[in-house]
Amino acid sequence: MRDNQEAQINEEIRDKEVRLIDANGDQLGVVPGREALQIASEKNLDLVKISPQAKPPVCKIMDYGKFKYELAKKDKEAKKKQKVVTVKEVRLSPNIEAHDVEVKCKRALKFLESGDKVKVTLRFRGRELGNIEAGRKVINQFKDMLTEVSTVEKYPKMEGRQMIMVLAPKNA
Repeated sequence: MRDNQEAQINEEIRDKEVRLIDANGDQLGVVPGREALQIASEKNLDLVKISPQAKPPVCKIMDYGKFKYELAKKDKEAKKKQKVVTVKEVRLSPNIEAHDVEVKCKRALKFLESGDKVKVTLRFRGRELGNIEAGRKVINQFKDMLTEVSTVEKYPKMEGRQMIMVLAPKNA
């Protein structure tokens, strides 16, 4: 049963024969579809098709509402354990002053310590594009200042008029 499609239950199951599993998980063998539905209704439970591709399809007798509730609970629990990694951006320019680089480094350090990735963008404007080495020196200096707390995920690379590098927290 896929997440994006609902399982067939009770009267929606129109197969002539189904492999039946009872509420305790015991196999009852191959049973006609009508008889399987009757057994489920006698126990005041639902007949749920859990494996439609099998020959014959596999159906289980269960409380469908409780089953859906348990699935939702598992999904919610899995989402709690997920860590959403966001990418924060720090912008530099090739002729930035040393103190300004330190300020940007401190900001990037805060981002890295909170578990976020940092995208360092060095934008070239006008004639600055003729001196790419100055930009490379600035971005390498920035990288060296953060080596203790970060690893380079994407090395500095020119993309159009800007040089881009991505840093990730070291503990990740």
